[in-house]
Amino acid sequence: MNAKPLIAITGASSGIGEAAAKAFCAAGHPTLLMARRLERMKALALPNSICRQVDVRDREQIKDAVREAEAAFGPIDMMFVNAGIARLADISRQPPEEWDEMIDINTKGVMNTVHAVLSGMMERRCGTLFMMSSIAGRKVYPDHTVYCGTKFFVHGVSESLREYLAPYDVRVVVISPGIVETEVLNGVNDPITLANYRTNKAAIDGGIGPEHVADLMLQTYNLPQRALVQEICITPTRQKY
Repeated sequence: MNAKPLIAITGASSGIGEAAAKAFCAAGHPTLLMARRLERMKALALPNSICRQVDVRDREQIKDAVREAEAAFGPIDMMFVNAGIARLADISRQPPEEWDEMIDINTKGVMNTVHAVLSGMMERRCGTLFMMSSIAGRKVYPDHTVYCGTKFFVHGVSESLREYLAPYDVRVVVISPGIVETEVLNGVNDPITLANYRTNKAAIDGGIGPEHVADLMLQTYNLPQRALVQEICITPTRQKY
């Protein structure tokens, strides 16, 4: 059994999820990495790591991965509820199928992931949930209508969970980044929205690295269990909105 507790991450194949996996692994934690792109996670070649192909819309897949990892490394002490997708578009032009995908992954997937570890953390009276939101969960942006709705959902659910779990000493941390250098634009199919996003991003000289978010997560996690950073909101210095 490892001296340090098990860390679990959804959406671990790229971006902030990948950066968090590297940061916590470097700190000596075993990890459970979950995402749809299995080969991307395996290519990280992190020690003491279990990689499983998981679609967060399928709660049984998450539960199975959690059971397997906990059998190998002990209880999950931190779950990074990170998997999400951004289908940004003008709401009048956007295919409703894109709404469905965002709602299913960014809201139902969040609840499925939390559900897989919630009871165990409550029983142990210890644990940390990192909930991936966005600055778009604090304010609205053009062509972000449904995406903002899903991230406002994460904020609302997290506030409720924090109040509910406080007597059990389980921490809930919301992460609300601005523009980060990830693959988020790969999910944007609307050419006008994509062009506008790239223009705005270039105007502030690009986003920050995902490793900056991961470093803050590790620092926050390493605080005593009785100390809680309720929200991490980090943006490029030049991002004014």
